[in-house]
Amino acid sequence: MSSQFDTPLFSGIVEHAKKNPTQFHIPGHKKGAGMDPTFREFIGENALSIDLINIQPLDDLHQPKGIIKQAQDLAAEAFGADHTFFSVQGTSGAIMTMVMSVCGPGDKIIVPRNVHKSVMSAIVFSGATPVFIHPEVDPNLGISHGMTPEAVQRALLQHPDAKGVLVINPTYFGIAGDLQKIVEVAHSYHVPVLVDEAHGVHIHFHDKLPLSAMQAGADMAATSVHKLGGSMTQSSILNVREGLVSPSRIQSILSMLTTTSTSYLLLASLDVARKRLATEGHALAERAIRLAEEARKQINEIHHLHCVGTEILGTEATFDLDLTKLIVSVRELGITGYEVEKWLREHYNIEVEMSDLYNILCIVTPGDQEGDIELLVRALTSLSEEFSHLSDNHLPVSVMLPDIPVLALTPRDAFYAETEIVPIEESAGRIIAEFVMVYPPGIPIFIPGEIITEDNLAYIQENLEAGLPVQGPEDFTLQSLRVIKEHKAIR
Repeated sequence: MSSQFDTPLFSGIVEHAKKNPTQFHIPGHKKGAGMDPTFREFIGENALSIDLINIQPLDDLHQPKGIIKQAQDLAAEAFGADHTFFSVQGTSGAIMTMVMSVCGPGDKIIVPRNVHKSVMSAIVFSGATPVFIHPEVDPNLGISHGMTPEAVQRALLQHPDAKGVLVINPTYFGIAGDLQKIVEVAHSYHVPVLVDEAHGVHIHFHDKLPLSAMQAGADMAATSVHKLGGSMTQSSILNVREGLVSPSRIQSILSMLTTTSTSYLLLASLDVARKRLATEGHALAERAIRLAEEARKQINEIHHLHCVGTEILGTEATFDLDLTKLIVSVRELGITGYEVEKWLREHYNIEVEMSDLYNILCIVTPGDQEGDIELLVRALTSLSEEFSHLSDNHLPVSVMLPDIPVLALTPRDAFYAETEIVPIEESAGRIIAEFVMVYPPGIPIFIPGEIITEDNLAYIQENLEAGLPVQGPEDFTLQSLRVIKEHKAIR
């Protein structure tokens, strides 16, 4: 019987590589021999020896029966899922699989307005109709949190025929809503809950962190093991609970979206990351939490900086917090988060996870050491000293929420329609065929298929004047928008 200390997939491919077979199959670099030597020397022969393909002894991700199945079964046990599928298409591939496995053309799906672009891609591919819920927005930080159970209840009352509810848990910033209550509400309508758990692989393994999707009873969760769980970039998992969703359909959709040349380096890294999380996850998370709390305490002693802690909790949208995320509000310094990111890069060779108008975000993981935290605190202390003279001009947080426009066509129909480009000032009343969004708080102003309104054009202008980046359209200068072509009546 296998245990969580076993790594069937990693061990299996290493054993195969040790046999050193003569390969008359792809990849053509043949264990690195046919590759640029500079790259080979840098990457190392061990890595290249296990860059293999789905030959019979190594199983096949598209129809796993051997070592990949064993590895996925161990992952399901570790995450409390009925089935776990490995993804080499990142969490984006897993998110698209979730949506497309429950939605077909014309089906409704309830989603927060601030979803990742992979959700909107899946909505375009599936032909589904999104029913949007506004996430709660934090007036002090200028960021969006999650959906409340009450908002989900209202959406399902109006749309009981929805095929799914998609929840972000936790958010990019580590804030979690009451997922368990959202699951209870959705399940009372027999509607499955799909969780974007891109930033939550570690939360399953420590009780000081928010509930994971599987702990909360969700039906599917796309979970980035690479982001915070120790596997290689682009490797993720899709956890599934049977009942309201079909595992065989999920496998079929995932296979449709996945390359047939699946990377065994990525797959093996998922196997070993699962072993480490399952056998040491609590201790690793404990250490990361301790380091982050140490950083939080010291950052909060620096003039004009605030690192968010448990004081943010207490609303329906801020039910729990991932303590390993350091949200540092810099607006009292009178400079933007973007400027802080650049300053830290140039003066201390520090790279942060992200920045926006008001904040920087730093993530603490088991890969961090005491010295890393000391350097960050030293850098932020120096930053405060350099810019404190500007603190009287600190930025007022301006978070406006755009009205959600009327959806005239499904995003898929709009995406594939005949289109034309018009000046932005002449676009009101037309149906948009592209995305326009503002960050922060990361909420789309328009998605394909919505009717452009004067109010939302004014909202775009206000954001541009506030210095917020408006992103998405082909014309990044925002002089024009792509809209559905209107055919004149034949006289």
